[in-house]
Amino acid sequence: MSQTISDVLKEFSHNLDKCINHTIHEFSNIRAGKASPGMLESVVVDYYGSQVPLTQVANVSSPDVRTILVQPWEKQIINDIERAIINSNLGFAPSNDGNAIRITIPPMTEERRQQLVKMVKQEGEASKVVARNYRKDTNEKIKKLQKDGLSEDEAKDSENKVQKQLDGIISKIDSLISEKEKEIMTV
Repeated sequence: MSQTISDVLKEFSHNLDKCINHTIHEFSNIRAGKASPGMLESVVVDYYGSQVPLTQVANVSSPDVRTILVQPWEKQIINDIERAIINSNLGFAPSNDGNAIRITIPPMTEERRQQLVKMVKQEGEASKVVARNYRKDTNEKIKKLQKDGLSEDEAKDSENKVQKQLDGIISKIDSLISEKEKEIMTV
């Protein structure tokens, strides 16, 4: 069964939505110096021989803007959790009091803020490249449909729709980049 032009355009829209959602998710992982439980999202703990996400073995909270508190559900695994945080290469120095682990987030330097802005711009640019590749693939599908009988006018109209959607997504990514940059640079 071959695709129709509306299937091709729907698929393109769906791919662009995925691209935006991915960008938003990646930007949410770039933290602007405020403590957040999400900062430990990638930490995996060795729990009785299995690798499990930290959130499955402990309560992770942020009691204030500079502190992350990790309270294990089983006290005997506190050292495993501490080791996992240290080995995660997130640059945190956890402090273990025997009942909970506290991580103090230092205020960010201007240099670190600039590095984060650079990361945001790189991630944004990567998202734009992905969106442009979706456009290229979609335009190739439109050309194939044209060979299979789609009128030239309909093909041109479809390519114009694809370009308009892409322009909108690029604009959205640019605005996400500037919002995140503003968030990072605000002291």
